[in-house]
Amino acid sequence: MEHILEQEGTIPVVANYDVVVCGGGPAGVCAAIAAGRAGAKILLIEALGCLGGTWTSSLMGYLMDVANKSGIVKEIEAELNACGAVEFYTGDHNCFTFDIEAMKLVLENLCSAAGVELLYHTRVVAAVKENRTLSHVIIESKSGRQAVGGSRFIDCSGDGDLAALAGCSYMVGEPETGNTQPMSFLVLLSGINATDIEPFIGGGSDKPKQLLLEAFHQAGVDPSYGSPTLFKIHDDLFWMMANHQYGVSSTNAADVTRATLEGRQEVFKLVAALRSLGEPWSNVRIVATSSYIGVREGRRINGLYEVSIDDLIAGKEHDNIVCKVSFGVDVHSVDPKHGKGCNVKDKIKVKTPYDIPAESLISRDIDNLMMAGRCISGDFLSHSSYRISGNATMMGEFAGIASAATAK
Repeated sequence: MEHILEQEGTIPVVANYDVVVCGGGPAGVCAAIAAGRAGAKILLIEALGCLGGTWTSSLMGYLMDVANKSGIVKEIEAELNACGAVEFYTGDHNCFTFDIEAMKLVLENLCSAAGVELLYHTRVVAAVKENRTLSHVIIESKSGRQAVGGSRFIDCSGDGDLAALAGCSYMVGEPETGNTQPMSFLVLLSGINATDIEPFIGGGSDKPKQLLLEAFHQAGVDPSYGSPTLFKIHDDLFWMMANHQYGVSSTNAADVTRATLEGRQEVFKLVAALRSLGEPWSNVRIVATSSYIGVREGRRINGLYEVSIDDLIAGKEHDNIVCKVSFGVDVHSVDPKHGKGCNVKDKIKVKTPYDIPAESLISRDIDNLMMAGRCISGDFLSHSSYRISGNATMMGEFAGIASAATAK
């Protein structure tokens, strides 16, 4: 392989903070808000142009596992309700759909009120450390290559990017193969009305998914995801999950690019097929595709405690609890040859709720680094449960409070 020697140079340190949060998804937003409210000088770094991550950039307008949650996630729910942006609850009120554009504004307003400094369109590309302590992150943007100092750091990147750059050990995928769960390319749909397609609207049961799959088959197409689902946002606006991209690494740009191209091709083909069926689908149209494909799984950073499938089976409790998880095992098939849906959850009987302990959010290798969201320390099967966004919010809030307290 050909190599180029990069010219050495100095990098300006543009600011120093009590807490630096990397990643503005559900975990990162709540971490930053919590740290800001605790009086910390806080910077939230986000690679894209809005907050919310999978909720917004990936168009997954569905907040899951919230019924037994408290704190900032409940404030988010209340703010969305106040502006008429919550449209559908599951029967147990544990999940709900929301208006994605409203979510972007709600999150920015909450961050602003908490004194969070935001930095959009910026990536963390390197970490500076001495022994087991991080001192700075190196960022790149239109402003060039810069350094930001911090007392405490929180990795909310989803894929554990900061932790990996800092040299932390981690795991990826199934222990036997390293295979990860598929990605999903999501879309927003209009031109249909909730009254006309009510039997096809999912989110709480399998029957609507089966009906939608039969409609696709009737139209002559077979979705790469075996349980395609339509979620209602408004009476005339929906988001759809009907795509699976298998064998994709979230840390490989070429893989993610290929998955994005293939995913967009498929969803347009699927929607055109629905339209060919005539009423009630005759005017269905794609109004938006995700700006970043939905990623279920990346690195799982090794922490002081590893959440395991045994914890789920036992419904394990901890004294130093971060949150209680009530969502079951949800492994999307890593290989379409073995099915194109969620082919594990019915085979493993778990006892919920179970606890996420603080130690699973604390890096084993770096003393002033915490993780929140799907990159915390856990095994492959448990990860498929705790990765849900309602749990990510609680992890983020805990990490923000703890980091602010120890920084001060």
